[in-house]
Amino acid sequence: MAQRRFWVETLGCPKNSVDSDKVTGRLLADGYLPADAPTHADLVVVNTCAFIEEARQESIDTILSLSDARRDGAEVVVTGCMAERYGDELAEALPEVDRVVGFGGPITGAPAAGADWVPVSIGRATSGAPGGSEPAVPALDLLNMPRPAATAPWAYLKVAEGCDRACGFCAIPSFRGPQRSRDVASVIAEAESLAASGVREVVLVAQDLASYGRDQGRGSRALVPLLDELASLVDRVRLLYLYPSELNDALIDAICRTGVPYFDLSLQHVSRPLVRRMRRWGDGEKYLERIRTIRAREPEAAFRSNFIVGYPGETEADHDALLAFVHEAQLDWCGFFRYSEEDGTYAADLDGAVPDAVVADRLFELRDLQDDITAARRDALVGHTVSVLVDEPGVGRSHREAPEIDGIITVPEHLEVGSIVDVEVVAAEGPEVHARLPQPDPVGQRA
Repeated sequence: MAQRRFWVETLGCPKNSVDSDKVTGRLLADGYLPADAPTHADLVVVNTCAFIEEARQESIDTILSLSDARRDGAEVVVTGCMAERYGDELAEALPEVDRVVGFGGPITGAPAAGADWVPVSIGRATSGAPGGSEPAVPALDLLNMPRPAATAPWAYLKVAEGCDRACGFCAIPSFRGPQRSRDVASVIAEAESLAASGVREVVLVAQDLASYGRDQGRGSRALVPLLDELASLVDRVRLLYLYPSELNDALIDAICRTGVPYFDLSLQHVSRPLVRRMRRWGDGEKYLERIRTIRAREPEAAFRSNFIVGYPGETEADHDALLAFVHEAQLDWCGFFRYSEEDGTYAADLDGAVPDAVVADRLFELRDLQDDITAARRDALVGHTVSVLVDEPGVGRSHREAPEIDGIITVPEHLEVGSIVDVEVVAAEGPEVHARLPQPDPVGQRA
C-alpha cells in the first residue's frame, strides 16, 4: 500500500512558518511523505493567519482554492490562527473542508492514530477552575518539537509563543495565550541542529522577542545572553519584531555583536496621543533618539518598521507627524497597513473611525514617500563592497535584507549556495540591488 503524502500550505508571518515546519517534522516522523504539489497530496493542511481582515480573506480564498483542486479522496484540514480563534464558527462556514482544528486536534477524524493529529495545542484552553474561565497553558507546545532539516542556508527560530502586552488593536493574546518562553537549552539545541544541516543564518522570531525570558511578569529578560550563545554557533543571527521600549543599550550592543546590525522595530505610530490610544509606549521623538543612538554606534545599521494607518481617532495632525517621522528617520524598509477592526480588542469600541477614502489617501502618501527613501538608500550602496549570504543561485542578502521580507541582491549564478561572499554593488533598481565579484585593480595588475 502506497504511503500517504501531505502538503502544508502556510499563510501569514514567519512565526507561522516555524509552526508549519514543526507540523511537517511530526508528519514525516509518523511516516507521511511530502507531496510535490497540493494536488498530489492525500492530506492538505492549511496553516492560516488571522491577524487582520486582509489576512483572513487570503486564508479563506486559499482554503477554497486548495479544496477545489484536491485529488479524489484527499482531506483538507484547516489549522493555525483562524482555527484557534474561530473554531466551530469557521467549521460551519467551510463545509468544503474535512476538519477545522487548532493545534492539538485530530486532523483526519481518527483520534487513535497519532499520525492523524496536528500534534500540539498552542491556543488557550479551559482549566479545571470553576466555570472553566481561567486560561491554561497547554501541556505540549509546538515550540519544543523537532523540525525537518533545513532546505535553505537560513531558518526562522521561534523562541517564545504568545504575548503579555495589551495593544489596543491586537487580538493575538486572546487566541495565542500569554507569553511562554522556551528555555535556553532547547533554543541552543535547535540552533545546533540547524547549523548541522547547513544553516548559516538564524532569524529569531516571537510576538514580543525582546521580552524573551520574562513571562507574565516573572523571570528576567534573557535575550542578550541568548544572542551571544547563538552567535557562537552560526555566522549570522537576525532579530525580527522588537518592541521599542525594550531596546536598551545592552540589547543594541548584543545585536551589533552578532554581525547583523538589523533593527526591526515594532512602532505602529509616532503621534503621542494616538500611541497612547493604541495602549503602547513611546512617540516619534523617543523612536528617533533610539535610531540616532544606534546609527552613532553602528553607521551601517539597517532599520525596518511597520505602521498602522487609520486607527480610530487618527487626525490629519497625527498623519502629518507620521509623514515627518518617516522623512526624518530614513528607514531602509517600512510597511504601512490599513487599520483592521478586531472583535474583542480595545480599539473595536473606540470612536473616531477614519473614512476609507481618507485611509487610502494616507496610505498612498506614506508608501510613495517610503518608496523614494528605500530607493535612495539602495542607490547609496552602488560602488560599495558588501558581504552576502547566497540563498539560492543568483540571489544573496547582506545584513540589510531579511529573508522573504525585504529586497534582494542579485549575484553571479555560479556562487555556491550557502557561501558568504564579498561582492561589489554595481546597480540598484528600487529594492533590488545588483552585484558582482570585486574586479581586479587595473593599476595593480600593471604593476
